[in-house]
Amino acid sequence: MAEEPLISLRGITKLFGTGPAAFQALKGVDLDIMRGDFVAVMGPSGSGKSTTMNILGCLDVPTSGTFLFKGHHVETLDRDQRSLLRRRYLGFVFQGFNLLARTTALENVELPLIYRGTPKQERHELAMAALGKVGLAEWADHTPGELSGGQQQRVAIARALVTTPDVLLADEPTGNLDTERSIEIMELLTGLNRDSGITVLLVTHEAEMAAFARTVVHFRDGLVESIEQKPLAGGAAK
Repeated sequence: MAEEPLISLRGITKLFGTGPAAFQALKGVDLDIMRGDFVAVMGPSGSGKSTTMNILGCLDVPTSGTFLFKGHHVETLDRDQRSLLRRRYLGFVFQGFNLLARTTALENVELPLIYRGTPKQERHELAMAALGKVGLAEWADHTPGELSGGQQQRVAIARALVTTPDVLLADEPTGNLDTERSIEIMELLTGLNRDSGITVLLVTHEAEMAAFARTVVHFRDGLVESIEQKPLAGGAAK
C-alpha cells in the first residue's frame, strides 16, 4: 500500500481583498509532500510560493480547497487549533534570524519551550542539545551581537529544532548570508533532514540552494508549474 502524504493540498485558492481590487494569489494549488522529503519551493515574485508556505505553516488560511496534515483537515481548524498545530508539529527559520538581541543563544533557543510550559531544567537540557546539533554548544552564553550571521542562523535553526518538529519551514534562510555561510547552512539542513528524518520545506530564489533538495516545486501565476524530483539530496555539496 502506497504511503500517504504527510501534507496534501487540493484545489487551494487564496483571494486577497474584495471587489475590483481583489487579487487571487493562488488559483487551485495541488501538492503532496511526503514525510522525510526535502522540498525547495521556487518561483518569481508574485507566483504564489510565499502564500502557499504561509498556508502550510498555518500562518494563513486558504479561501477554498482542502489542506490535509497527517490526514487531518487543517482548513477547518480555528485560530487556536492552528496555533496548537504550529507549536506541536512545525518549526520556522526566517531570513532575518528573528533572535532577541539582549538574550543569549541558549535563552533564544529556550523560547518555544517556555511557551510550552516546559520546566526550567528540562528546557535547559533540550536547548543545549539543540545547540549541539548545530555545532554551537560552546557559544550558548553569547548574545546574537557576539555571533556571525551564519552562527545566528544556526541559533535560529536550533530554536526551530528544540521542539522536535515534524516539519521545518525555512523561508530564504540564506538570504542574508554570503556564499560560504549559505552552503554551511544548507549542508546543516541537509544533514538534519537525512539524520533526523525532519521534513524540510525551503523557499528560495537561488538555484544553488534549491540544488540541495530532493524535490523542487516551481510556482508560476498562482499554480504549481512543475515538480522536479531527484534521487538524492545535496547536489550543490558535491
